[in-house]
Amino acid sequence: MFMKKNEFIKKVIDISIKNVKNGGGPFGALIVKNDKIVSYGINDVTLKNDPTAHAEINAIRKAAKKLKTFDLKDCIIFSSCEPCPMCFSAIYWANIKKVYYLATRKEAAKYGFKDEKIYKELKNKIVSIKMEKVENKDKELPFKLWNSQKNKIQY
Repeated sequence: MFMKKNEFIKKVIDISIKNVKNGGGPFGALIVKNDKIVSYGINDVTLKNDPTAHAEINAIRKAAKKLKTFDLKDCIIFSSCEPCPMCFSAIYWANIKKVYYLATRKEAAKYGFKDEKIYKELKNKIVSIKMEKVENKDKELPFKLWNSQKNKIQY
């Protein structure tokens, strides 16, 4: 795996550089299973006008589609940068147990990326986005309906 790990890291750097040259962000990610690349993702947030189009998210979407499962527990992700909170959450929900990353969120912050700011807000529970809980007597109806389904798949 050590030799392969270095190959995957080089590949992540290469796709990140290629993405920048094509007008995208400086981020790339690979999903690997059994020492083989299943998928890759690039950051094309500004190219697609999609704030969720991060490299890790794109790689996870492609891997899940290719493997025909939402559960990527047997996969590893290689990322050009420490995952932002959104990507970390997607990695968590995909059940990926190992992440190799290159640049840290602090290093990304030097170039204007918000990852570190978001992590600080979450840690300090000082969120700059206003959130308000709305009460409604029917708020649990979708959950109750889902819970009553015999063939539901827990995730």
